[in-house]
Amino acid sequence: MNVSTPTVAPEPFRSGAAPAAEPWHDYTPRTPRDFIAVRAATTDMDAWYAHVAPAAACSRPVRLVGHRLSIEAATGRLLSSVDTDRMPDGTIYKACGDRRTSVCPACAKVYQRDAYQLLRAGLVGGKGVPETVSAHPASFLTVTAPSFGPVHTRVVAKHTCAKRSRCDCRPNPCRARTGTNDPQTCKHGAPAVCFARHEPADLRLGRPLCLDCYDHEHHVVWNAFSGELWRRTKQKAERHLAKLAEDRGIPPVLIGWTDEDEPILVPPVRISHGKAAEYQRRGVVHFHALTRLDGVAKLDADAIVPPPAGFTYTDLDAALHAAVAHTAFNTPEHPDRTPEHPDRADGWPMAWGEQVDVRPVALTGTTVTDQMVAGYLAKYATKSTEVTGHRSVRITGETIADYANPDGDHIARLIEACWVLGRPQYTPVPMTERTIRRKATNLGQPWTCPDCGRRTRLTACLVCYPSRQAALDSKYHGGKPDSRNKYARLRRWAHMLGFGGHFLTKGHHYSVSFAVLRAARIDFHRAETNPEADPVVRTADHTDEETTLIVGALTFAGIGWHNTGDALLANTSAALARARREAARDELAHRAGSAVAAR
Repeated sequence: MNVSTPTVAPEPFRSGAAPAAEPWHDYTPRTPRDFIAVRAATTDMDAWYAHVAPAAACSRPVRLVGHRLSIEAATGRLLSSVDTDRMPDGTIYKACGDRRTSVCPACAKVYQRDAYQLLRAGLVGGKGVPETVSAHPASFLTVTAPSFGPVHTRVVAKHTCAKRSRCDCRPNPCRARTGTNDPQTCKHGAPAVCFARHEPADLRLGRPLCLDCYDHEHHVVWNAFSGELWRRTKQKAERHLAKLAEDRGIPPVLIGWTDEDEPILVPPVRISHGKAAEYQRRGVVHFHALTRLDGVAKLDADAIVPPPAGFTYTDLDAALHAAVAHTAFNTPEHPDRTPEHPDRADGWPMAWGEQVDVRPVALTGTTVTDQMVAGYLAKYATKSTEVTGHRSVRITGETIADYANPDGDHIARLIEACWVLGRPQYTPVPMTERTIRRKATNLGQPWTCPDCGRRTRLTACLVCYPSRQAALDSKYHGGKPDSRNKYARLRRWAHMLGFGGHFLTKGHHYSVSFAVLRAARIDFHRAETNPEADPVVRTADHTDEETTLIVGALTFAGIGWHNTGDALLANTSAALARARREAARDELAHRAGSAVAAR
Protein backbone atom coordinates (compact mmCIF):
# COMPACT_ATOMS: atom_id res chain seq x y z
CA MET A 1 0.00 0.00 0.00
CA ASN A 2 1.57 3.31 -1.09
CA VAL A 3 0.78 6.34 1.04
CA SER A 4 2.29 9.76 1.44
CA THR A 5 4.44 10.51 4.44
CA PRO A 6 2.94 13.16 6.74
CA THR A 7 5.12 16.01 7.88
CA VAL A 8 7.02 15.52 11.11
CA ALA A 9 5.35 18.42 12.94
CA PRO A 10 1.57 18.63 12.43
CA GLU A 11 0.37 22.11 11.52
CA PRO A 12 -2.96 23.76 10.63
CA PHE A 13 -4.29 22.26 7.43
CA ARG A 14 -3.68 24.29 4.27
CA SER A 15 -4.52 22.66 0.96
CA GLY A 16 -1.70 22.61 -1.53
CA ALA A 17 0.88 24.11 0.78
CA ALA A 18 1.20 20.99 2.93
CA PRO A 19 -0.71 18.24 1.10
CA ALA A 20 0.64 15.49 3.34
CA ALA A 21 0.17 17.27 6.65
CA GLU A 22 -2.54 16.34 9.13
CA PRO A 23 -4.86 18.86 10.84
CA TRP A 24 -3.85 19.89 14.34
CA HIS A 25 -5.26 17.80 17.16
CA ASP A 26 -4.55 17.45 20.84
CA TYR A 27 -2.25 14.54 20.10
CA THR A 28 -0.12 13.37 17.20
CA PRO A 29 -1.46 10.24 15.47
CA ARG A 30 1.18 7.55 15.31
CA THR A 31 -0.57 4.37 14.17
CA PRO A 32 -3.20 3.56 11.51
CA ARG A 33 -5.75 3.13 14.32
CA ASP A 34 -4.98 6.67 15.53
CA PHE A 35 -5.41 8.09 12.03
CA ILE A 36 -8.73 6.27 11.61
CA ALA A 37 -9.90 7.58 15.00
CA VAL A 38 -9.04 11.14 13.99
CA ARG A 39 -10.86 10.79 10.67
CA ALA A 40 -13.91 9.15 12.29
CA ALA A 41 -14.12 11.97 14.83
CA THR A 42 -14.71 14.57 12.14
CA THR A 43 -18.22 15.71 11.27
CA ASP A 44 -17.80 15.34 7.50
CA MET A 45 -17.07 11.62 7.41
CA ASP A 46 -19.89 10.88 4.95
CA ALA A 47 -18.83 13.79 2.75
CA TRP A 48 -15.26 12.49 2.75
CA TYR A 49 -16.41 9.00 1.72
CA ALA A 50 -18.42 10.45 -1.17
CA HIS A 51 -15.50 12.67 -2.17
CA VAL A 52 -12.93 9.85 -2.38
CA ALA A 53 -15.32 7.31 -3.93
CA PRO A 54 -13.99 7.72 -7.53
CA ALA A 55 -10.48 6.79 -6.38
CA ALA A 56 -11.25 4.82 -3.21
CA ALA A 57 -9.91 1.52 -4.50
CA CYS A 58 -6.70 3.01 -5.90
CA SER A 59 -3.51 2.24 -3.97
CA ARG A 60 -1.77 5.46 -4.99
CA PRO A 61 -4.27 8.10 -6.16
CA VAL A 62 -3.14 11.36 -7.70
CA ARG A 63 -3.96 14.47 -5.64
CA LEU A 64 -4.92 17.64 -7.53
CA VAL A 65 -5.51 21.16 -6.21
CA GLY A 66 -6.90 24.19 -7.97
CA HIS A 67 -10.27 25.44 -9.21
CA ARG A 68 -12.81 25.02 -11.98
CA LEU A 69 -14.70 27.92 -13.58
CA SER A 70 -17.93 27.93 -15.60
CA ILE A 71 -17.95 30.83 -18.05
CA GLU A 72 -20.66 31.97 -20.45
CA ALA A 73 -19.03 31.77 -23.86
CA ALA A 74 -20.94 34.65 -25.41
CA THR A 75 -20.34 37.29 -22.72
CA GLY A 76 -17.45 35.91 -20.70
CA ARG A 77 -19.55 36.17 -17.53
CA LEU A 78 -18.50 33.92 -14.65
CA LEU A 79 -21.37 31.57 -13.83
CA SER A 80 -19.87 29.48 -11.05
CA SER A 81 -16.61 28.62 -9.40
CA VAL A 82 -15.51 25.43 -7.63
CA ASP A 83 -12.37 25.52 -5.51
CA THR A 84 -10.64 22.50 -3.99
CA ASP A 85 -10.08 24.47 -0.77
CA ARG A 86 -13.74 23.91 0.05
CA MET A 87 -13.51 20.15 -0.56
CA PRO A 88 -12.61 17.47 2.00
CA ASP A 89 -8.81 17.37 2.44
CA GLY A 90 -8.55 20.34 0.09
CA THR A 91 -7.75 18.09 -2.88
CA ILE A 92 -9.34 16.09 -5.65
CA TYR A 93 -8.44 12.41 -5.70
CA LYS A 94 -7.99 10.78 -9.10
CA ALA A 95 -7.24 7.10 -9.61
CA CYS A 96 -3.74 6.52 -10.96
CA GLY A 97 -4.99 4.36 -13.84
CA ASP A 98 -1.87 2.16 -13.88
CA ARG A 99 -2.34 -1.04 -15.85
CA ARG A 100 0.16 -3.10 -13.77
CA THR A 101 -1.26 -5.37 -11.09
CA SER A 102 1.95 -5.13 -9.06
CA VAL A 103 1.55 -1.33 -8.82
CA CYS A 104 -2.19 -0.87 -8.31
CA PRO A 105 -4.45 -3.95 -8.32
CA ALA A 106 -7.67 -1.95 -8.48
CA CYS A 107 -6.76 0.19 -11.50
CA ALA A 108 -5.25 -2.84 -13.20
CA LYS A 109 -8.57 -4.65 -12.74
CA VAL A 110 -10.41 -1.84 -14.52
CA TYR A 111 -7.86 -1.95 -17.34
CA GLN A 112 -8.19 -5.72 -17.54
CA ARG A 113 -11.98 -5.55 -17.85
CA ASP A 114 -11.73 -2.90 -20.55
CA ALA A 115 -9.19 -5.04 -22.40
CA TYR A 116 -11.49 -8.06 -22.14
CA GLN A 117 -14.43 -6.14 -23.61
CA LEU A 118 -12.24 -4.70 -26.36
CA LEU A 119 -10.79 -8.07 -27.37
CA ARG A 120 -14.04 -10.02 -27.16
CA ALA A 121 -15.95 -7.39 -29.14
CA GLY A 122 -13.59 -8.07 -32.02
CA LEU A 123 -14.74 -11.71 -32.03
CA VAL A 124 -18.47 -11.57 -31.28
CA GLY A 125 -19.39 -7.95 -32.00
CA GLY A 126 -20.87 -5.26 -29.80
CA LYS A 127 -19.45 -1.96 -28.56
CA GLY A 128 -19.89 -0.56 -32.06
CA VAL A 129 -18.51 -3.65 -33.83
CA PRO A 130 -21.05 -5.47 -36.08
CA GLU A 131 -22.15 -8.86 -34.81
CA THR A 132 -21.40 -10.36 -38.22
CA VAL A 133 -17.72 -10.66 -37.16
CA SER A 134 -18.68 -13.81 -35.26
CA ALA A 135 -18.80 -15.59 -38.62
CA HIS A 136 -15.33 -14.43 -39.71
CA PRO A 137 -12.49 -16.99 -39.54
CA ALA A 138 -10.37 -16.27 -36.44
CA SER A 139 -7.32 -17.82 -34.85
CA PHE A 140 -5.25 -17.56 -31.68
CA LEU A 141 -1.58 -17.20 -32.60
CA THR A 142 1.37 -17.61 -30.23
CA VAL A 143 4.89 -16.75 -31.40
CA THR A 144 8.04 -16.87 -29.31
CA ALA A 145 11.62 -15.65 -29.45
CA PRO A 146 14.53 -17.81 -30.60
CA SER A 147 17.10 -19.24 -28.23
CA PHE A 148 19.95 -17.03 -27.06
CA GLY A 149 21.53 -19.79 -25.00
CA PRO A 150 20.40 -22.81 -22.94
CA VAL A 151 18.32 -21.97 -19.86
CA HIS A 152 16.70 -23.98 -17.10
CA THR A 153 13.22 -25.08 -18.19
CA ARG A 154 10.26 -27.05 -16.92
CA VAL A 155 8.67 -29.23 -19.59
CA VAL A 156 5.73 -31.54 -18.87
CA ALA A 157 5.30 -34.12 -21.63
CA LYS A 158 1.73 -34.99 -20.65
CA HIS A 159 -0.47 -32.97 -18.34
CA THR A 160 -2.86 -34.71 -15.97
CA CYS A 161 -3.70 -31.64 -13.86
CA ALA A 162 -7.10 -29.99 -13.92
CA LYS A 163 -5.74 -26.44 -14.11
CA ARG A 164 -2.45 -25.36 -15.69
CA SER A 165 -2.00 -22.40 -13.33
CA ARG A 166 -1.79 -24.91 -10.45
CA CYS A 167 0.03 -27.65 -12.32
CA ASP A 168 1.64 -30.29 -10.10
CA CYS A 169 2.49 -32.80 -12.85
CA ARG A 170 5.87 -34.48 -12.88
CA PRO A 171 8.12 -32.65 -15.37
CA ASN A 172 10.88 -34.03 -17.55
CA PRO A 173 14.53 -33.57 -16.57
CA CYS A 174 15.62 -30.04 -17.40
CA ARG A 175 18.62 -30.53 -19.68
CA ALA A 176 19.44 -34.24 -19.70
CA ARG A 177 22.31 -35.40 -21.89
CA THR A 178 23.15 -39.08 -21.76
CA GLY A 179 25.00 -39.57 -25.03
CA THR A 180 28.68 -40.44 -24.88
CA ASN A 181 29.52 -37.64 -27.31
CA ASP A 182 27.41 -35.00 -25.57
CA PRO A 183 29.63 -32.48 -23.75
CA GLN A 184 28.95 -32.27 -20.05
CA THR A 185 30.47 -28.78 -19.70
CA CYS A 186 30.57 -25.69 -21.91
CA LYS A 187 33.70 -23.93 -23.12
CA HIS A 188 33.71 -21.84 -19.94
CA GLY A 189 33.72 -24.90 -17.71
CA ALA A 190 30.11 -24.52 -16.55
CA PRO A 191 27.78 -27.57 -16.50
CA ALA A 192 25.96 -28.05 -19.80
CA VAL A 193 23.50 -30.56 -18.32
CA CYS A 194 20.79 -30.38 -15.68
CA PHE A 195 18.94 -33.48 -14.51
CA ALA A 196 16.72 -31.60 -12.05
CA ARG A 197 12.95 -31.75 -12.37
CA HIS A 198 12.18 -28.14 -11.52
CA GLU A 199 9.13 -27.15 -9.53
CA PRO A 200 7.00 -24.26 -10.87
CA ALA A 201 8.36 -21.89 -8.22
CA ASP A 202 12.02 -22.83 -8.74
CA LEU A 203 14.05 -19.62 -8.98
CA ARG A 204 16.45 -21.26 -11.45
CA LEU A 205 13.79 -21.42 -14.17
CA GLY A 206 14.67 -19.08 -17.02
CA ARG A 207 18.24 -18.60 -15.85
CA PRO A 208 21.06 -19.57 -18.27
CA LEU A 209 23.13 -22.65 -17.55
CA CYS A 210 26.20 -20.54 -18.35
CA LEU A 211 25.98 -16.76 -18.12
CA ASP A 212 29.05 -16.31 -20.32
CA CYS A 213 27.64 -18.46 -23.12
CA TYR A 214 24.29 -16.64 -23.16
CA ASP A 215 23.98 -13.84 -25.75
CA HIS A 216 22.58 -11.03 -23.60
CA GLU A 217 23.11 -8.37 -26.29
CA HIS A 218 21.07 -10.28 -28.88
CA HIS A 219 18.41 -10.85 -26.21
CA VAL A 220 17.78 -7.16 -25.48
CA VAL A 221 18.04 -6.20 -29.15
CA TRP A 222 15.37 -8.80 -29.98
CA ASN A 223 13.12 -7.28 -27.32
CA ALA A 224 13.66 -3.80 -28.77
CA PHE A 225 12.91 -4.78 -32.39
CA SER A 226 10.21 -7.39 -31.75
CA GLY A 227 7.48 -4.89 -32.61
CA GLU A 228 9.00 -4.37 -36.06
CA LEU A 229 9.24 -8.13 -36.48
CA TRP A 230 5.53 -8.46 -35.75
CA ARG A 231 4.67 -5.66 -38.21
CA ARG A 232 6.56 -7.38 -40.99
CA THR A 233 5.02 -10.73 -40.12
CA LYS A 234 1.48 -9.41 -40.40
CA GLN A 235 2.38 -7.62 -43.62
CA LYS A 236 3.76 -10.84 -45.13
CA ALA A 237 0.65 -12.77 -44.07
CA GLU A 238 -1.61 -10.22 -45.78
CA ARG A 239 0.52 -10.40 -48.92
CA HIS A 240 0.13 -14.19 -48.88
CA LEU A 241 -3.67 -13.76 -48.74
CA ALA A 242 -3.59 -11.12 -51.47
CA LYS A 243 -1.70 -13.48 -53.76
CA LEU A 244 -4.21 -16.21 -52.94
CA ALA A 245 -7.08 -13.88 -53.87
CA GLU A 246 -5.36 -13.03 -57.14
CA ASP A 247 -4.90 -16.70 -57.97
CA ARG A 248 -8.61 -17.27 -57.33
CA GLY A 249 -9.57 -14.47 -59.67
CA ILE A 250 -10.89 -12.09 -57.01
CA PRO A 251 -10.16 -8.50 -58.17
CA PRO A 252 -8.85 -5.70 -55.93
CA VAL A 253 -11.29 -3.33 -54.26
CA LEU A 254 -11.63 0.38 -55.01
CA ILE A 255 -11.57 2.42 -51.78
CA GLY A 256 -11.11 5.94 -53.21
CA TRP A 257 -9.12 8.24 -55.44
CA THR A 258 -5.90 10.20 -55.04
CA ASP A 259 -5.60 13.96 -55.52
CA GLU A 260 -4.67 13.28 -59.13
CA ASP A 261 -7.91 11.29 -59.61
CA GLU A 262 -6.03 8.00 -59.69
CA PRO A 263 -8.01 5.03 -58.29
CA ILE A 264 -6.79 3.49 -55.01
CA LEU A 265 -7.02 -0.28 -55.24
CA VAL A 266 -6.29 -2.62 -52.33
CA PRO A 267 -6.43 -6.41 -51.92
CA PRO A 268 -9.93 -7.73 -51.10
CA VAL A 269 -8.88 -9.44 -47.85
CA ARG A 270 -7.00 -8.27 -44.77
CA ILE A 271 -6.11 -9.39 -41.24
CA SER A 272 -7.30 -7.56 -38.12
CA HIS A 273 -5.60 -8.37 -34.84
CA GLY A 274 -5.50 -7.80 -31.10
CA LYS A 275 -2.13 -8.64 -29.54
CA ALA A 276 -0.73 -8.98 -26.02
CA ALA A 277 2.94 -9.24 -25.03
CA GLU A 278 4.07 -11.52 -22.21
CA TYR A 279 7.44 -11.89 -20.55
CA GLN A 280 8.96 -15.33 -20.25
CA ARG A 281 11.04 -16.16 -17.21
CA ARG A 282 14.24 -15.70 -19.16
CA GLY A 283 13.27 -12.05 -19.69
CA VAL A 284 12.25 -12.08 -23.35
CA VAL A 285 8.79 -11.22 -24.65
CA HIS A 286 6.57 -13.43 -26.76
CA PHE A 287 3.26 -12.51 -28.35
CA HIS A 288 -0.28 -13.86 -28.23
CA ALA A 289 -2.48 -12.52 -31.01
CA LEU A 290 -6.13 -12.82 -31.94
CA THR A 291 -6.25 -12.64 -35.73
CA ARG A 292 -9.47 -12.23 -37.70
CA LEU A 293 -9.96 -12.49 -41.45
CA ASP A 294 -11.88 -9.51 -42.90
CA GLY A 295 -12.93 -8.30 -46.29
CA VAL A 296 -12.74 -4.77 -47.71
CA ALA A 297 -15.84 -2.76 -48.62
CA LYS A 298 -15.94 -0.71 -51.80
CA LEU A 299 -15.41 3.02 -51.18
CA ASP A 300 -15.45 2.42 -47.41
CA ALA A 301 -12.09 1.18 -46.15
CA ASP A 302 -13.14 1.45 -42.49
CA ALA A 303 -16.17 -0.84 -42.78
CA ILE A 304 -15.91 -4.31 -41.23
CA VAL A 305 -17.26 -6.84 -43.74
CA PRO A 306 -16.86 -10.62 -44.19
CA PRO A 307 -13.97 -11.91 -46.31
CA PRO A 308 -14.63 -12.93 -49.93
CA ALA A 309 -16.41 -16.22 -50.46
CA GLY A 310 -14.13 -19.20 -50.27
CA PHE A 311 -11.73 -17.82 -47.66
CA THR A 312 -11.72 -20.00 -44.55
CA TYR A 313 -9.70 -20.60 -41.43
CA THR A 314 -7.44 -22.92 -43.44
CA ASP A 315 -6.29 -19.98 -45.55
CA LEU A 316 -5.66 -17.86 -42.46
CA ASP A 317 -3.70 -20.67 -40.81
CA ALA A 318 -1.54 -21.20 -43.91
CA ALA A 319 -0.85 -17.47 -44.24
CA LEU A 320 0.22 -17.13 -40.60
CA HIS A 321 2.49 -20.19 -40.70
CA ALA A 322 4.12 -19.00 -43.91
CA ALA A 323 4.63 -15.49 -42.56
CA VAL A 324 6.15 -16.65 -39.27
CA ALA A 325 8.49 -19.07 -41.02
CA HIS A 326 9.77 -16.64 -43.67
CA THR A 327 9.89 -13.28 -41.89
CA ALA A 328 13.44 -12.34 -40.93
CA PHE A 329 15.72 -9.33 -41.16
CA ASN A 330 18.88 -7.90 -39.67
CA THR A 331 18.86 -4.92 -37.32
CA PRO A 332 20.85 -1.81 -38.29
CA GLU A 333 24.59 -1.70 -37.84
CA HIS A 334 25.65 -0.71 -34.36
CA PRO A 335 28.15 2.20 -34.22
CA ASP A 336 30.30 0.49 -31.58
CA ARG A 337 31.86 -2.01 -33.95
CA THR A 338 35.20 -2.94 -32.42
CA PRO A 339 37.68 -5.82 -32.78
CA GLU A 340 36.23 -7.19 -29.54
CA HIS A 341 32.70 -7.00 -30.98
CA PRO A 342 32.88 -7.64 -34.74
CA ASP A 343 29.39 -9.16 -34.68
CA ARG A 344 27.87 -5.67 -34.30
CA ALA A 345 28.86 -4.73 -37.85
CA ASP A 346 25.82 -6.33 -39.50
CA GLY A 347 23.46 -5.95 -36.59
CA TRP A 348 21.62 -8.90 -35.10
CA PRO A 349 19.28 -11.35 -36.88
CA MET A 350 15.59 -11.01 -36.09
CA ALA A 351 13.35 -14.05 -36.53
CA TRP A 352 10.78 -16.04 -34.59
CA GLY A 353 11.62 -19.10 -32.53
CA GLU A 354 10.61 -22.67 -33.24
CA GLN A 355 7.61 -22.65 -30.89
CA VAL A 356 4.67 -21.42 -33.01
CA ASP A 357 1.06 -22.27 -32.20
CA VAL A 358 -2.01 -21.39 -34.28
CA ARG A 359 -5.44 -22.51 -33.04
CA PRO A 360 -8.93 -21.78 -34.35
CA VAL A 361 -11.23 -19.68 -32.18
CA ALA A 362 -14.83 -20.82 -31.76
CA LEU A 363 -17.76 -19.19 -30.00
CA THR A 364 -18.80 -22.47 -28.41
CA GLY A 365 -17.44 -25.94 -27.95
CA THR A 366 -14.44 -27.50 -26.26
CA THR A 367 -11.78 -25.79 -28.41
CA VAL A 368 -10.37 -22.34 -27.76
CA THR A 369 -13.37 -20.04 -27.24
CA ASP A 370 -13.72 -16.29 -27.49
CA GLN A 371 -14.11 -15.89 -23.72
CA MET A 372 -11.00 -17.95 -23.03
CA VAL A 373 -8.67 -16.04 -25.34
CA ALA A 374 -10.07 -12.61 -24.45
CA GLY A 375 -9.65 -13.31 -20.74
CA TYR A 376 -6.19 -14.77 -21.31
CA LEU A 377 -4.90 -11.75 -23.23
CA ALA A 378 -6.57 -9.26 -20.87
CA LYS A 379 -4.85 -10.92 -17.90
CA TYR A 380 -1.40 -10.67 -19.43
CA ALA A 381 -1.99 -7.08 -20.48
CA THR A 382 -1.73 -6.14 -16.77
CA LYS A 383 1.58 -7.95 -16.26
CA SER A 384 5.10 -6.62 -16.62
CA THR A 385 8.55 -7.95 -15.71
CA GLU A 386 7.43 -9.51 -12.41
CA VAL A 387 7.88 -13.06 -13.73
CA THR A 388 11.60 -12.39 -14.25
CA GLY A 389 12.05 -11.29 -10.64
CA HIS A 390 12.96 -7.74 -11.68
CA ARG A 391 10.92 -4.68 -10.76
CA SER A 392 12.13 -1.14 -11.05
CA VAL A 393 11.12 2.26 -12.32
CA ARG A 394 12.97 3.93 -15.19
CA ILE A 395 16.72 3.61 -14.68
CA THR A 396 18.92 6.71 -14.80
CA GLY A 397 22.61 7.38 -14.58
CA GLU A 398 22.30 7.77 -10.82
CA THR A 399 20.69 4.36 -10.36
CA ILE A 400 22.26 2.27 -13.11
CA ALA A 401 25.03 1.02 -10.83
CA ASP A 402 22.37 -0.54 -8.58
CA TYR A 403 21.03 -2.74 -11.38
CA ALA A 404 23.68 -3.27 -14.09
CA ASN A 405 26.71 -5.48 -13.65
CA PRO A 406 28.67 -7.12 -16.49
CA ASP A 407 29.72 -9.88 -14.11
CA GLY A 408 26.41 -10.16 -12.25
CA ASP A 409 23.39 -12.40 -12.60
CA HIS A 410 21.18 -12.81 -15.66
CA ILE A 411 19.00 -9.71 -15.14
CA ALA A 412 21.99 -7.51 -14.22
CA ARG A 413 23.71 -8.50 -17.47
CA LEU A 414 20.61 -7.78 -19.53
CA ILE A 415 20.36 -4.28 -18.06
CA GLU A 416 24.09 -3.83 -18.61
CA ALA A 417 23.65 -4.81 -22.27
CA CYS A 418 20.83 -2.25 -22.66
CA TRP A 419 22.98 0.49 -21.16
CA VAL A 420 26.11 -0.32 -23.18
CA LEU A 421 24.38 -0.75 -26.55
CA GLY A 422 22.17 2.29 -26.00
CA ARG A 423 24.92 4.79 -25.24
CA PRO A 424 24.43 8.14 -27.05
CA GLN A 425 26.35 8.23 -30.30
CA TYR A 426 27.17 11.91 -29.82
CA THR A 427 29.07 11.28 -26.56
CA PRO A 428 32.81 11.62 -27.30
CA VAL A 429 33.78 9.00 -24.73
CA PRO A 430 31.43 6.06 -24.00
CA MET A 431 29.72 6.67 -20.70
CA THR A 432 30.32 3.06 -19.79
CA GLU A 433 33.96 3.99 -19.25
CA ARG A 434 32.92 6.62 -16.74
CA THR A 435 30.02 5.68 -14.50
CA ILE A 436 28.28 2.47 -15.47
CA ARG A 437 30.02 0.24 -12.96
CA ARG A 438 30.56 2.78 -10.17
CA LYS A 439 28.54 5.43 -8.41
CA ALA A 440 29.01 8.93 -9.79
CA THR A 441 30.03 10.13 -6.33
CA ASN A 442 33.05 7.81 -6.09
CA LEU A 443 36.44 9.51 -6.30
CA GLY A 444 39.17 8.49 -8.70
CA GLN A 445 42.16 9.98 -10.47
CA PRO A 446 41.76 13.61 -11.66
CA TRP A 447 40.51 13.93 -15.23
CA THR A 448 39.18 16.64 -17.55
CA CYS A 449 35.67 16.46 -18.98
CA PRO A 450 35.93 16.54 -22.80
CA ASP A 451 32.60 18.38 -23.08
CA CYS A 452 32.98 21.33 -20.71
CA GLY A 453 36.65 21.19 -19.73
CA ARG A 454 35.86 20.84 -16.03
CA ARG A 455 38.58 19.27 -13.91
CA THR A 456 37.24 16.76 -11.39
CA ARG A 457 38.03 13.61 -9.45
CA LEU A 458 34.45 12.34 -9.68
CA THR A 459 33.80 9.45 -12.05
CA ALA A 460 31.22 11.59 -13.90
CA CYS A 461 31.15 15.30 -14.65
CA LEU A 462 28.39 16.84 -12.56
CA VAL A 463 27.97 19.69 -15.07
CA CYS A 464 27.41 17.60 -18.22
CA TYR A 465 26.18 14.29 -16.91
CA PRO A 466 22.60 15.18 -15.81
CA SER A 467 21.78 17.05 -19.03
CA ARG A 468 23.23 14.24 -21.14
CA GLN A 469 21.26 11.62 -19.22
CA ALA A 470 18.00 13.48 -19.90
CA ALA A 471 18.46 13.08 -23.65
CA LEU A 472 19.31 9.43 -24.00
CA ASP A 473 16.47 8.64 -26.36
CA SER A 474 16.89 8.61 -30.13
CA LYS A 475 16.83 12.42 -30.37
CA TYR A 476 19.00 13.87 -33.12
CA HIS A 477 21.90 15.96 -31.83
CA GLY A 478 23.74 16.96 -35.00
CA GLY A 479 26.16 15.24 -37.32
CA LYS A 480 25.19 12.85 -40.06
CA PRO A 481 21.67 11.51 -39.50
CA ASP A 482 22.71 7.99 -40.49
CA SER A 483 25.43 8.03 -37.81
CA ARG A 484 22.94 8.15 -34.95
CA ASN A 485 22.81 5.25 -32.56
CA LYS A 486 19.59 3.54 -33.58
CA TYR A 487 19.79 1.55 -30.36
CA ALA A 488 19.59 4.62 -28.10
CA ARG A 489 16.11 3.71 -26.89
CA LEU A 490 17.57 0.66 -25.16
CA ARG A 491 18.65 2.93 -22.30
CA ARG A 492 15.21 4.43 -21.98
CA TRP A 493 13.71 0.95 -21.66
CA ALA A 494 16.51 -0.71 -19.70
CA HIS A 495 14.12 -1.29 -16.80
CA MET A 496 11.94 -3.30 -19.24
CA LEU A 497 14.97 -5.28 -20.47
CA GLY A 498 14.85 -3.49 -23.81
CA PHE A 499 11.16 -3.91 -24.70
CA GLY A 500 9.56 -0.53 -25.22
CA GLY A 501 6.30 -1.49 -26.91
CA HIS A 502 2.75 -1.54 -25.60
CA PHE A 503 1.63 -4.70 -23.85
CA LEU A 504 -1.76 -4.62 -25.58
CA THR A 505 -2.16 -3.42 -29.16
CA LYS A 506 -4.80 -3.87 -31.83
CA GLY A 507 -5.31 -3.21 -35.48
CA HIS A 508 -7.31 -0.20 -36.58
CA HIS A 509 -10.23 -2.31 -37.79
CA TYR A 510 -10.23 -4.97 -35.08
CA SER A 511 -12.41 -3.39 -32.40
CA VAL A 512 -13.22 -0.22 -30.49
CA SER A 513 -10.58 1.75 -28.60
CA PHE A 514 -9.97 2.20 -24.89
CA ALA A 515 -11.01 5.84 -25.23
CA VAL A 516 -14.50 4.83 -26.37
CA LEU A 517 -14.93 2.40 -23.47
CA ARG A 518 -13.69 4.92 -20.89
CA ALA A 519 -15.93 7.69 -22.24
CA ALA A 520 -18.94 5.36 -22.05
CA ARG A 521 -18.08 4.47 -18.45
CA ILE A 522 -17.74 8.13 -17.49
CA ASP A 523 -21.11 8.99 -19.01
CA PHE A 524 -22.71 6.01 -17.25
CA HIS A 525 -21.34 7.02 -13.85
CA ARG A 526 -22.45 10.61 -14.34
CA ALA A 527 -25.97 9.51 -15.25
CA GLU A 528 -26.02 7.08 -12.31
CA THR A 529 -24.87 9.75 -9.85
CA ASN A 530 -27.26 12.45 -11.07
CA PRO A 531 -30.04 10.99 -13.27
CA GLU A 532 -31.77 14.37 -13.68
CA ALA A 533 -28.67 16.17 -14.94
CA ASP A 534 -28.36 17.11 -18.60
CA PRO A 535 -25.97 15.04 -20.70
CA VAL A 536 -22.48 16.43 -21.07
CA VAL A 537 -22.18 18.93 -23.90
CA ARG A 538 -18.71 19.30 -25.40
CA THR A 539 -17.72 22.61 -26.92
CA ALA A 540 -15.90 20.90 -29.79
CA ASP A 541 -19.23 19.42 -30.93
CA HIS A 542 -21.06 22.78 -30.88
CA THR A 543 -18.61 25.37 -32.19
CA ASP A 544 -21.40 27.29 -33.94
CA GLU A 545 -23.57 27.58 -30.82
CA GLU A 546 -23.38 29.61 -27.64
CA THR A 547 -22.16 27.25 -24.94
CA THR A 548 -20.81 27.31 -21.42
CA LEU A 549 -17.06 26.95 -21.16
CA ILE A 550 -15.58 24.86 -18.36
CA VAL A 551 -12.12 26.12 -17.50
CA GLY A 552 -10.07 24.05 -15.06
CA ALA A 553 -6.75 24.93 -13.49
CA LEU A 554 -5.67 21.88 -11.51
CA THR A 555 -2.14 21.39 -10.21
CA PHE A 556 -0.41 18.20 -9.20
CA ALA A 557 -0.14 18.06 -5.40
CA GLY A 558 1.17 14.56 -4.73
CA ILE A 559 0.59 10.83 -5.04
CA GLY A 560 -0.95 8.58 -2.43
CA TRP A 561 -3.33 9.03 0.47
CA HIS A 562 -2.60 11.52 3.24
CA ASN A 563 -1.85 8.76 5.72
CA THR A 564 -2.25 5.04 6.27
CA GLY A 565 -5.55 5.56 8.08
CA ASP A 566 -7.17 7.19 5.06
CA ALA A 567 -5.74 4.48 2.84
CA LEU A 568 -7.22 1.76 5.05
CA LEU A 569 -10.63 3.43 5.19
CA ALA A 570 -10.81 4.06 1.46
CA ASN A 571 -9.53 0.65 0.42
CA THR A 572 -11.72 -1.18 2.95
CA SER A 573 -14.81 0.63 1.68
CA ALA A 574 -13.86 -0.18 -1.90
CA ALA A 575 -13.21 -3.82 -1.02
CA LEU A 576 -16.68 -4.10 0.51
CA ALA A 577 -18.20 -2.55 -2.60
CA ARG A 578 -16.32 -4.99 -4.82
CA ALA A 579 -17.50 -7.89 -2.66
CA ARG A 580 -21.11 -6.74 -3.04
CA ARG A 581 -20.71 -6.49 -6.81
CA GLU A 582 -19.19 -9.95 -7.01
CA ALA A 583 -21.99 -11.38 -4.89
CA ALA A 584 -24.59 -9.68 -7.09
CA ARG A 585 -22.87 -10.97 -10.22
CA ASP A 586 -22.79 -14.52 -8.85
CA GLU A 587 -26.45 -14.28 -7.94
CA LEU A 588 -27.41 -13.10 -11.42
CA ALA A 589 -25.36 -15.90 -12.98
CA HIS A 590 -27.05 -18.42 -10.68
CA ARG A 591 -30.50 -17.15 -11.61
CA ALA A 592 -29.65 -17.26 -15.32
CA GLY A 593 -28.40 -20.82 -14.96
CA SER A 594 -31.48 -21.85 -13.06
CA ALA A 595 -33.71 -20.34 -15.73
CA VAL A 596 -31.90 -22.22 -18.49
CA ALA A 597 -32.12 -25.48 -16.53
CA ALA A 598 -35.85 -24.95 -15.96
CA ARG A 599 -36.46 -24.79 -19.69
